[in-house]
Amino acid sequence: MSSSTETTASESVTASSSLGSFVRRSAALFALGLVGIVALGATVAVQLDASPLPPGIDLSPSVLVVVSMIQPALLLLIAVVVGTYCAPRAGFRSHVDERVARGTPVFSNLRPELSIAVAVGLAAGVAIVGLDLLAALVVPEVAQLQRAGGTPSLAAVLVTVPMRFLYGGIVEELLLRWGLVSLLVYLGWRVLGSGVGPSRRVVWAGILVAAVVFGVGHLPALLNTATSLGISTSSGLVVRTILLNAVGGVAFGWLFWRRSLEAAMVGHAASHVVLVGASLLALVL
Repeated sequence: MSSSTETTASESVTASSSLGSFVRRSAALFALGLVGIVALGATVAVQLDASPLPPGIDLSPSVLVVVSMIQPALLLLIAVVVGTYCAPRAGFRSHVDERVARGTPVFSNLRPELSIAVAVGLAAGVAIVGLDLLAALVVPEVAQLQRAGGTPSLAAVLVTVPMRFLYGGIVEELLLRWGLVSLLVYLGWRVLGSGVGPSRRVVWAGILVAAVVFGVGHLPALLNTATSLGISTSSGLVVRTILLNAVGGVAFGWLFWRRSLEAAMVGHAASHVVLVGASLLALVL
């Protein structure tokens, strides 16, 4: 066999191995995200069982549950693939990704990050609750929305807990941090050509843009709720919605940058401890 043929074969094997590793890493993170997708479907199923379907919907509850899971699953797949390519190149890390790629342990590497992740998550949750209370004092539409929404029952709060912790904590971090932040930072670095890695400005820009995108993504649900309750969607109400969601996005983005994807997941889940606690506290006040 000639030298050139041997080189070509070697390159082919290396490329195949690299592609196989990429597929395995993406599959592992997608499987992790599926836990949250299932939690979303289970929550939707319980909610549909507890309340009648809106008029004009002829689909069975089981079909609606499946439909509710398809779109986030597709978005998850895209985000995982994009992130698996962009995140390591942009300097971000995931312990699960590294476990599949290099065999390093997940939990022993995550353990030192847990205290800061929980602390940041709890602080973000407190900030979100506090800012929402403040917004109700200065934006009339926020106060109207809170009064019109009433106090949820204990069952209504508890049924959302799996979705909050698993879909919010896992899937949203894969979508927003692993997928979107990694893509924005990688593209910003490549376009600006800022040295051997992304600069702090590029990273912060990616974190902030993703946080705002997350907040804007909540506006359709806000508009539907406000319209159904006869509340005008003022600029104050819109800004409040974007800001509250962006607070978490910045906190979890920092954890993703300075620690890991899994630290951001833990922080996101910890923030929901405060949010769920605030909802439960409202039941007894």
